[in-house]
Amino acid sequence: MDTEVKEPPMQSPVIWALLGLVIERPSYAYELAQRFDRTFEGALTLSSTSRVYTALGTLQKRGLVEEVSGTRTGRQPKPRYRATARGAADYRDWLVGQFDDNRRRQRLFVLQLAALARDAESAFELVARFEQACVKEASRTPVSSHNGSSPAPATDLVTRLLSEENRLVVAATLAWVQYVRRELVALTEQRRGAQQ
Repeated sequence: MDTEVKEPPMQSPVIWALLGLVIERPSYAYELAQRFDRTFEGALTLSSTSRVYTALGTLQKRGLVEEVSGTRTGRQPKPRYRATARGAADYRDWLVGQFDDNRRRQRLFVLQLAALARDAESAFELVARFEQACVKEASRTPVSSHNGSSPAPATDLVTRLLSEENRLVVAATLAWVQYVRRELVALTEQRRGAQQ
């Protein structure tokens, strides 16, 4: 009987983010740490540069990255790592899985909000706080100034993608908040009518 032991899936967004950086461009550990800080500032943090070495070991053990041959030379060898085909494929699968995770978290939020349906005052207060958090997040996203007349550098593309994603999410969320308010008002009025 062949019983292959499967490794548990990687859960660390930091390790996945580092794999993405290696896919983008082969790098050595210290360079990855610097790129990580610039790329994910405010979204993810490294506990220390040594975390990159640990992550690279994990990625290499799983066959997601490999050392570029001939880079361990000189007085201070700096092995460079590149993604394997499997690493690129697993990364794409992980990115798609993030959509499912986000939808599951949002669904859970709505289900948990329903627990406050009997206490209209608390529900209205929570929805107002949720709306404020949404508006605050919208104010943090930079607005792209690219005019579209020439190819944009990759950094401008990222800024535009983030800006548009944020604009669409905020608009949809604020519309949903208004819908929740209308539903709570209707529920409250229905209960008042039933009590009379």
